Amino acid sequence: MKILYINHYAGSPMHGMEFRPYYLAREWVKAGHEVNIVAADYSHLRQHNPEISKAYADQSIDGIRYTWCRTPHYDGNGAKRVVNIFAFLRRLMGLSGRFIRDWKPDLVIASSTYPLDTIPAAFIAGKTGARLAYEVHDLWPLTPVEVGGMSPKHPFIRLLQWAEDFGYKKADTVVSMLPCAHDYMVAHGMDPAKYAVVPNGVDVAEWQGETEALPAEHQAAIARLKADKRFLLGYAGGHGLANALDFLLQAASRLKDAPVTFVLVGDGPDKAALQAEAKALELDNVVFLPAIAKRAVPAFLAEMDALYIGWRKLPIYRFGINPNKLFDYMMAGKPVIHSVDAGNDIVASAGCGISVTSEDADAIAGAVRAMMAATPNARGRMGAAGRQYVLANHDYKVLARRFLQACTVQARSGL
Repeated sequence: MKILYINHYAGSPMHGMEFRPYYLAREWVKAGHEVNIVAADYSHLRQHNPEISKAYADQSIDGIRYTWCRTPHYDGNGAKRVVNIFAFLRRLMGLSGRFIRDWKPDLVIASSTYPLDTIPAAFIAGKTGARLAYEVHDLWPLTPVEVGGMSPKHPFIRLLQWAEDFGYKKADTVVSMLPCAHDYMVAHGMDPAKYAVVPNGVDVAEWQGETEALPAEHQAAIARLKADKRFLLGYAGGHGLANALDFLLQAASRLKDAPVTFVLVGDGPDKAALQAEAKALELDNVVFLPAIAKRAVPAFLAEMDALYIGWRKLPIYRFGINPNKLFDYMMAGKPVIHSVDAGNDIVASAGCGISVTSEDADAIAGAVRAMMAATPNARGRMGAAGRQYVLANHDYKVLARRFLQACTVQARSGL
């Protein structure tokens, strides 16, 4: 099967996030399929963007053909990002001849965060007779309206809404990463039979293979804390407002009397502000460490006694959440403290930790005390339950098969 995977922000191990398209495509290539990922050359998510000097450039990565489309740079979520989006769509339409005449796909996947790529994807699928899958990461335009505060009457929002509805109606299969979005999608024109949930996952082979050691700075800091017999609560990831780390710091201020240290590894736009807040609160029980390579994350998680992940209290989470960070935590076999209000709670479902309400510093502090009071065996059972849950439900080998099976079932049913 030839699979055309359209994802504006697709990344790879050599470029950085986002990784889902790469992991799915790699599994499909291993199974004997041909995959062409089409992505923009510039994305705010990647650590390293490809450098191209012409409109398009092909690159082979682990058997996957990436086609990079040259687009303008941007910062933030302003007008320049919108210009970048339309530049990518224009480049994509410019590529349509390749797929219509020279490399006819059997399956076309529209997978960018925004829904506008459903239009060129549907055009290519229609011209080639390919099946069309609409892969939904976030609900746009609902996310920029509810989270970003944009007016639903804004012309760009109206256009996004039209494109989203078009995708639900036109696609043969709607693959949702959000486990609780069925009713919303049906209300926007999706035939219920088209709906399939394929969540985010982990590359199990990365955990079974050779990992990278922690940098000397991190090793030394953790060794000092362990020598002082501190309970270590870890966090690895972006330091942004969405991660609710300010509430974790407030919880830390309530636990100055407890032998616990909060170890935060990573970088992000709000790290300096968080460090300033920790200083203002006189938090001697919080340690900030620099970001580490993805391959070193398992080594860091292994050193922690428990791990933390938190969320803002946002209505958009009623449709469900799928955090890659959480799957890494669970693969590490460590118990998790989950501060969340969402349509689903993977920690509760897996029985791998303690869940409390979001944006509640007292509740987080209480969960930390409860985790410290649990026996090592009890924490070990939580961690083992989490790992087993991920292996059964979030291994990309499993998810890649489920994705194609969903598309094949829809085709056989005549949708």
